[in-house]
Amino acid sequence: MAFNNRRELLFVYAVKDANPNGDPLNSNHPRYDEETGQVLVSDVRIKRTVRDQWLREDKPVFVSGEAVTLKDRFGELKEKTKKSTGKEVMGECIDTRLFGVTFALGKESFSWTGPVQFKWGRSLHSATVDFVQGTSAFATEGRQGTEKQQRSFRNEYKVPFALIGVYGIANQCASETTGATDEDLDALREALWQGTENLITRSKNEHLPVFYLEVVYEPEYLGKIGSLDERIALVNEDGNKLTNDEGRALRTVSECYLDIHSLVGALQKVSKQIEKVIIRKTDDIVISGLESLNKTGLNVVEG
Repeated sequence: MAFNNRRELLFVYAVKDANPNGDPLNSNHPRYDEETGQVLVSDVRIKRTVRDQWLREDKPVFVSGEAVTLKDRFGELKEKTKKSTGKEVMGECIDTRLFGVTFALGKESFSWTGPVQFKWGRSLHSATVDFVQGTSAFATEGRQGTEKQQRSFRNEYKVPFALIGVYGIANQCASETTGATDEDLDALREALWQGTENLITRSKNEHLPVFYLEVVYEPEYLGKIGSLDERIALVNEDGNKLTNDEGRALRTVSECYLDIHSLVGALQKVSKQIEKVIIRKTDDIVISGLESLNKTGLNVVEG
């Protein structure tokens, strides 16, 4: 049964000595706002993290990340799901139920707008991008069977540290078409957290979830606060927003405080429309305003 509670999501995660989201058209340089110094992460990268986690859990996922034709992937999923039509097979895939799909194969074609959409993520502070060079050595066979060593040089980019905020929204109206359920949204929440912990490839190592907040509205409510990521800020021990230099100097989560007072104020303005607020956090960061959230009278639960 499709879900009928609109939701807004805020996810904050830390990146250390890694490349959050390289741009293949710019030598894999981390996506970057040159004006503000903020690191950027596309919504596609966020969905890739989630999908990879679902694949680990052996959930049916349409976009697997492998280079495969639509016809071949559809054939694989038909066999796995034991369904026949495109809509039936796509209805079995959790990523198409939540993120949508455009399908055109043979005589069947349709397009689903996904009920869950993410903004591009941004670091909550100015960050530094380092250019790193290294060497690789490998053995080759020389004349008369002698072994020779060849060396090659590699160039790469990394971000010493960034705390990135991601905003998403789940639209119950679109779920009527895709069939996305409350259980799917629970799986999304878990995949965001666990999937980030499981980013342990060479370029994505040291990605760690820090804070998650989900607003679950009363059934059929059609409003929203919007851009929850813009209602939080990193502050220093004096409570002042970090300067650009202070932001670039950060290297660990414990060196700053996450201030959510503005977000708490926004939640209070629509408190009558909120069914519950789900939160999850690590012990590594101090969150200023969390006590205020617990005193609002809202139904705050850990998830």
